[in-house]
Amino acid sequence: MKKIHVLICMIALLSVTSCVNLDLNPPSAASSENWFSSPEEVRISLNDFYRSTFFVIEEGWTLDRNTDDWAQRTNIYTIAAGSLNASSTSNPNIKTVWSYTYKNISRANRILEALDKLEGKYSTTELNTLRAEARFFRAFAYSRLITLWGDVPFYVTSITPEEAFEMGRTDKAVVLKQIYDDYDYAAENLPVANNNSGATRVDKGTAYAYKARTALYQHDYGTAAKAAQDCMDLEVYDLAPDYGELFRDKTRGSKEVIFSVAHSSDLELDENGKPTTQAIGSFIARSAGGTHNAQPSWELLAVYEMTNGKTIDEPGSGFDPHDPFANRDPRCLETFAAPGSRIYGIEWNPAPNALEIMDYTQNRMITNKDSKGGSDASNCAYNGCCLRKGAQESWRTTLYNDNPVILMRYADVLLMYAEAKIELGEIDATVLACINDVRARAYGTTRTQTNDYPSITTTDQTALRKVLRRERRVEFAWENLRYFDLLRWHQFENAFGHNMYGFTRTANRAKEYFAAGNWFWPETPTFDKDGFPSFEAMADGTYIVQHGERKYDEKIYLWPLPSDDVLIMNGKLVQNPGY
Repeated sequence: MKKIHVLICMIALLSVTSCVNLDLNPPSAASSENWFSSPEEVRISLNDFYRSTFFVIEEGWTLDRNTDDWAQRTNIYTIAAGSLNASSTSNPNIKTVWSYTYKNISRANRILEALDKLEGKYSTTELNTLRAEARFFRAFAYSRLITLWGDVPFYVTSITPEEAFEMGRTDKAVVLKQIYDDYDYAAENLPVANNNSGATRVDKGTAYAYKARTALYQHDYGTAAKAAQDCMDLEVYDLAPDYGELFRDKTRGSKEVIFSVAHSSDLELDENGKPTTQAIGSFIARSAGGTHNAQPSWELLAVYEMTNGKTIDEPGSGFDPHDPFANRDPRCLETFAAPGSRIYGIEWNPAPNALEIMDYTQNRMITNKDSKGGSDASNCAYNGCCLRKGAQESWRTTLYNDNPVILMRYADVLLMYAEAKIELGEIDATVLACINDVRARAYGTTRTQTNDYPSITTTDQTALRKVLRRERRVEFAWENLRYFDLLRWHQFENAFGHNMYGFTRTANRAKEYFAAGNWFWPETPTFDKDGFPSFEAMADGTYIVQHGERKYDEKIYLWPLPSDDVLIMNGKLVQNPGY
């Protein structure tokens, strides 16, 4: 598997220089004529789809930054701040996402046309497998477009610049039909394990899983349930036994991972020899050499259940706001570093009295640069939280993340199936089984061992919907799925209706707060009817303070078309409302 990981990175790097010019408005169709002369040349071109460059919003926690799971000092990102506009170049970069997605569509169309010209010269099965791969990525691209923009320009053949300038927006229902057709073709013609040339590529299960995701995002629950069931029926995927290790595993060998993007900080280098993989100094504790600018939010910390299955605000839950990490769903401590635990080779402890911590790599005590009572309290541990999910001790020395970016895993298929069936009102034993399989794995057990984890038994649609949505939030925290969950559940208003809070930035006040017995939280946060926590009640402006203001803007359910494209398209492209 390590060889596979290295190979896919090398392929990705080589394809940077070998890819043809495939913009929305290609200058000519002749540039690829002499290249696509054999299946092998087509396969090399297909490699370009696996470059991380084209996963603009899936890489680097891009969309997580625009949700209530994210905290970053006093910064609120564009969407959560209500400041998204058509000309914005801030996160997310609307123009880049739009442009790269259409490049992939144009690339797929050219490859499909080239394959048609190879008919009769090579094996039909081989050509159909390559077609299936190209059609998968075309479906992937169009699915992203209709999810974020709604109606979009639509074409399935190469187009001339003149045709492009006359192109308006196509009803997303028409586009969705093509997406389904492409995924169905991919599922029919891709092998169960697509490991041609030693590199792991999209396969039959990937097509089923992404069809389910697209259908769910479009509220087509019947199609989503069927596609998820088809993926499960392959019986080639399974949940990894260790939830935390799944995100630290660089071998890509888990049967849970359906699709991921490989990385290597040894191979992915710029012209100066510096890694081009994700720089993660902003997530690393200051005592370990990072800046620790970004952290999981208090809202996320609050939603994990207790080990008895109760939410922290329920009577009899046993929750202690002064020790919010105790007796929580195990996924909490695999996402957050608990105070006193080891991470990056050091002890993590932001408490005002923890002025020294253990450096395990040197086996000695060192100054704690993350203590709220230390000399730099104004710049450290804004909310006292630290990301553990995926964290490697090697991050401390490299400050770069070369973990594979998991884009689809089997747990998502199980929960997509459950969600679709809940929304259809078809709640049966299979729905509970899927949810409980995911929950049980978090506790290191299996679904039938109900004494070892808090199993779900309710079949009430309203109650189960709430359970499912909380389950998705804690299972997929910081995996770039929260944004899309909020989008389809139409819950941005709830998520952005609460501001971002954290501790005082003054050391003396932090020490007073601690001495009064209020650390970590002075009380249990409140929750609204949909399960969104609120910290407004405990924010006194002295010890617990507002760090950033979120603002809900109803227009964000559709992104703006890039303003440059709207201007040059002769009035054919009509901007989304509100931009």
